[in-house]
Amino acid sequence: MTDWLPPEAAIALSLSLRVSLVAVLVSLPLGVLVAYALARWRFPGHGLLNGLVHLPLILPPVVTGYLLLLTFGRQGWVGAALWDWFGFTFAFRWTGAALAAGVMAFPLLVRAIRLAIEAVDPKLEEAAATLGASRVVVFATVTLPLILPGVIAGAVLAFAKAMGEFGATITFVANIPGETQTLPTAIYSFLQVPGGDGAALQLVLISVAVAMLALAVSEWLSRRVARRIAGR
Repeated sequence: MTDWLPPEAAIALSLSLRVSLVAVLVSLPLGVLVAYALARWRFPGHGLLNGLVHLPLILPPVVTGYLLLLTFGRQGWVGAALWDWFGFTFAFRWTGAALAAGVMAFPLLVRAIRLAIEAVDPKLEEAAATLGASRVVVFATVTLPLILPGVIAGAVLAFAKAMGEFGATITFVANIPGETQTLPTAIYSFLQVPGGDGAALQLVLISVAVAMLALAVSEWLSRRVARRIAGR
């Protein structure tokens, strides 16, 4: 399937797909919970949580990567505990690349799901609750089916963002071929060596195709959510 790519580029593409998929799947449950909390609940620290969620969009990616290194590196307060207790580390591993990609993509995931939740008429949830359904049952049987297009749209955007993540990844887990070298870092590496322009261009075209496809799918799903709002 990737015979037309140089081996290093094919490995980077495969790793990017794995990293992005893991990043989205792991962050999706938390993204739904945070989006629901921001859309439906009012509590002390609501604004702070909203700010923290969107912070990766505002901070330079290198800063986010450095903060991840301080927190989850072998000497970090979380990373040291993980290493001492479980012999596990994120730093300089593909799992660290997935963590960095997930953190950078999380705001897009949450925002899309939050907008979908806000489009759901609360009276539908209240009606189900009056029939004796618990909050979990109401969410699973009423809210979730209605917000599914928004959840998928958020996941698609987050996947595309994860595929394109560079700054936080290279700061946190470096650029190790076969271990942490994803699509963007591979493009960077190819551009640093003579004769690497061709492979870099191939990866750039793949990145553009993935981004355009993600935007198209997200736009289509967003229109479905908009039609639902208009049909209230």
